[in-house]
Amino acid sequence: MADDGSADRVATRAAPAALDVALVKTSSLGDVIHALPVVTDILSAFPAARVDWVVEDSFAELPALHPGVAAIHRVAMRRWRKAPLSAATRAEWSRFRAGFRARRYDLILDLQGLLKSAFLALQGRGPRAGFDRASAREPLAALLYQHRFRVDQKQHAIRALRSLAAQALDYRVEGLPRFALAPPPVAGLAQMPGGPLAPGSIVLLHMTARPEKQWPAGRWRALAQRLDAAGRDVVVPWGNDAERARAEAIADGLPRARVPQRLSLAQCAALLAHARAVVGLDTGLTHLAAAFERPLVFMVPDTPRWPRYRAEPFWLPQMAAFGHAGAMPEVDEVWSALERLVS
Repeated sequence: MADDGSADRVATRAAPAALDVALVKTSSLGDVIHALPVVTDILSAFPAARVDWVVEDSFAELPALHPGVAAIHRVAMRRWRKAPLSAATRAEWSRFRAGFRARRYDLILDLQGLLKSAFLALQGRGPRAGFDRASAREPLAALLYQHRFRVDQKQHAIRALRSLAAQALDYRVEGLPRFALAPPPVAGLAQMPGGPLAPGSIVLLHMTARPEKQWPAGRWRALAQRLDAAGRDVVVPWGNDAERARAEAIADGLPRARVPQRLSLAQCAALLAHARAVVGLDTGLTHLAAAFERPLVFMVPDTPRWPRYRAEPFWLPQMAAFGHAGAMPEVDEVWSALERLVS
């Protein structure tokens, strides 16, 4: 069945109340986050269902945040490719395959649409489903599925993934996506590397993999100064040396601004889950904050409306979005939006 972009027009039919499903969505950070509402949808349609997940080891903490995920099968395709014939790679592959094949699934659903993800789905026991040739990111992947479905890939990624799963399992998708994540305990903020972080902080996610999507460091600095003067605790995390240097420049000399030591993904999840609000660029951690439904100022500087719309956290009631072609968000408008969200 072809998807027309409507979130409420997926056919339903009688189906067993209990079923075993394995989802294959290995990477990247934002892509795994966008797939989490599929778990909520499946369990809404089939409350007794079991949902397992195949994911890259570096992102395994994300599906673990959803209480509906029963088992996580970890792979390390990026690392295994560097030494495919080594004893360590062969041992890890054997453990993954044995664990994945220990259960027979009613459906193995590839949410990624790549040859590597279709190959991983092939390792399990049970019928396989995924995007058809016209919808898959790598059309040849469709050859490895028994069931293929047409999905409009010009819509938001979450809508596309929900549509695929609903077609494959014949249930109806209704309403906005629900992540239903279990936030890490707030006590974890007291055990952060380099010292405790305050719950209720404003988190500035200045990191992005694409330089053209960056907001100038001077504007981040001006925003941090206003927050500090207003008595707001500010946390500026980072992931590599260049980001650390920018974070330190943003927070330099501000009494209420903290640059923590490098945080793990689980520690970032704890920070974001208990943030008062988040200001972020189009990056995986910003989407994680949106999945926790924290008030969010979302920026995609100098980007046409259509690509921004495909990334925008449209389900958030407390969200302000900035960015369009030829324009860079001003500090005043970001500050005003943030004040509205936290007041």
